[in-house]
Amino acid sequence: MPALAKSAALDVMHRQIAGALTGRTTKWIVLAAWIVVFVALGSFAGKLTGVQNNDAKSWLPGTAESTRALDLLDKVQDPNDITTTVVYHRAGGLTAADFTAIANQARQMATVDGVVSRPLAPGQQAVPAITYPASAALGQRPAGGAPPSVSADGQVATVNLVMNFGSSGWNRLPAARDALLQIAHLDGGQVYVAGMGGDAADQADAFAGIDGVLLLAAGVVVIVILLFTYRSPVLWLLPIISVSVALACATGLTYLLAKYAGLTVNGQSQAILYVLVFGAGTDYALLLIARYREELRNHEDRHEAMAYALHRAAPAIIASAATVTLSMLCLLIAEMNSTASLGPVCAIGIVVCLVVMVTLLPALLVITGRWVFWPARPSYGSPEPNASGLWARLGQRIAVHPRRVWAVTAALLVVCCGGLFALDAQGLSGADQYTKTFDSITGDNLMRDHGLADLSSPVQIVSNAGTQRAVVGALHQAGFPQARAVTPAGAPVSVSVVALAQDPTSQASFTTVKQIRAVVHAVPGADALVTGASAVQLDARTATHRDAQVIIPIVLLVVLLILMVLLRALVAPLMLILTVMLSFAAALGIASVLFKTVFGFAGEGPEFPLFVFVFLVALGIDYNIFLMTRVREEATVHGTRKGSLIALSATGGVITSAGIVLAATFAVLGTLPFVSFVEIGVAVALGVLLDTLVVRSVLVTSLNLDLGRRLWWPSRLDRAPAHEDHLALADVHREP
Repeated sequence: MPALAKSAALDVMHRQIAGALTGRTTKWIVLAAWIVVFVALGSFAGKLTGVQNNDAKSWLPGTAESTRALDLLDKVQDPNDITTTVVYHRAGGLTAADFTAIANQARQMATVDGVVSRPLAPGQQAVPAITYPASAALGQRPAGGAPPSVSADGQVATVNLVMNFGSSGWNRLPAARDALLQIAHLDGGQVYVAGMGGDAADQADAFAGIDGVLLLAAGVVVIVILLFTYRSPVLWLLPIISVSVALACATGLTYLLAKYAGLTVNGQSQAILYVLVFGAGTDYALLLIARYREELRNHEDRHEAMAYALHRAAPAIIASAATVTLSMLCLLIAEMNSTASLGPVCAIGIVVCLVVMVTLLPALLVITGRWVFWPARPSYGSPEPNASGLWARLGQRIAVHPRRVWAVTAALLVVCCGGLFALDAQGLSGADQYTKTFDSITGDNLMRDHGLADLSSPVQIVSNAGTQRAVVGALHQAGFPQARAVTPAGAPVSVSVVALAQDPTSQASFTTVKQIRAVVHAVPGADALVTGASAVQLDARTATHRDAQVIIPIVLLVVLLILMVLLRALVAPLMLILTVMLSFAAALGIASVLFKTVFGFAGEGPEFPLFVFVFLVALGIDYNIFLMTRVREEATVHGTRKGSLIALSATGGVITSAGIVLAATFAVLGTLPFVSFVEIGVAVALGVLLDTLVVRSVLVTSLNLDLGRRLWWPSRLDRAPAHEDHLALADVHREP
């Protein structure tokens, strides 16, 4: 009795706190407070793109060899230099007139805003007097100027230059590229801006529309689903308003932390922040509104109804938000800076979203009253339609043979896991990482196809001062005749380069980097470090694979502990973890097959399994939290088996709607022209749908019915009278 009395007292206290947030006076105070916060933080939301940091060092781990080499290179070159290649192409072969025009255009390009007359790399000559290797196919050379670098077949020529806009000028690259193309032209031929500068400019273009495209697409998707779910021309506005406030405040807060507290934000984390807040916020809104609508049928006063609804729904919402937040913060232990920075950005979004959904949304609902549900207003004393709906009927069918149902369902999911053999998360080459062909990719391909090395992306070797001769000699002996010393006079370190003729993101380039590292590491006294685009990509992939091996077990442990605290049991949390892992593996298997056979993608990025795992486990467990907290609530009154059926009938519709919303918002990532975003969006969407429609509704429910009160071992519910175990499962359902 003392324990029951204590529990009852806590129940009353929690309900009073919930009621205080939405009282007749406090609801207006809450609304006014959020208006002030929205105006204060929302004014910074549009500035987030301006503080993005997308350079290589912001993504790499500080301990990586390429990062340490870049730190040393900063002593001899400006870290904000962006090497760029202008590619000229004429299928029939370049003419002497073409060479004259190219030389003249090179001088004009040196005057473009952002182009600096500085060496392409330490030791190389400045624009426009660039050192061009001789070519046997040149034929005639223009008078009065050095010829460009020309392919052996005479069809492609390149001009190399350097752009620099400071540490925050990434978004100025597209304008500089366009200015170069206004100067660079070839009658009857083609001109492309390629190399690192061209690639970065195209990426800046792709990310430039992130605010508008993602938000518009996500907003339209959510509105359509809410209209279908509520069948009300008005009710959908309240979740949308609340989510919009949450997104604006989260984005504004993230901007302030990035601007003044050193938080790293890049295009990837900003895109995921948008869809995460939209999806999770709408999910929380759906759960709260569904419970509020239930309580409006039980309470005449809407303030009292909201107090009960918030009291009952808030623990599940808070547990869900805590699961996602802590899972995201687990990313902080990642070696990859881009992965580690994603954690706090997403955590900020979820925490802000949670606070908005348990304060502002309830206030808006009680302010507007019952009419907002029109035309299906939940009147006091009316029957609950879920008691005899689709999910109630599904539960009754599962209850006939629950063990057979979960065994067959689990077997089908295991079959889907077979698609994991199609998973190829070794990374994507430069040409394969986009869903459309950018001009920079075309230019890069032209250089490689015609045997020209991309001088903007060499392998760079940094060694102790005075050791460049030994380093270059060792490379020559090892079969790298293109290696050369480029150390400027008086430099505190030695710098050597090896030009690559292949895609710097290809496996062949990674093999070359490994070979070069093996050679230069063996040079006595050099303390050589290797960097460059290929080395950066190789180190990033190595770190990402390590992060997956470390973070995945930690996230599972964190989620398990949260479930144990929430459900006050051990069996149920273990069961939920196993079902979510099975759902993740099945979704990854299906997605891998789709990417290869339907989408035609060359593979997946190395970060793909980790990101999909974190989002699917953190978000997928949400729906099981929503279901199992209701099961536990009903089990205290009706027993576990009957409580499971009641919980399924009560939450089936809202959880399914929430899953569809979240899946649709993640699928919106497919509007960005990056294969990695499409893959993450599609895989998470598939996993969420699989989790809501199959795992949560069928697999978990059938396991609940089969295990009965044993779910709650070793809690008090496990020791409750076992009268329900003697009932026919086909009959344990709430009567309409």
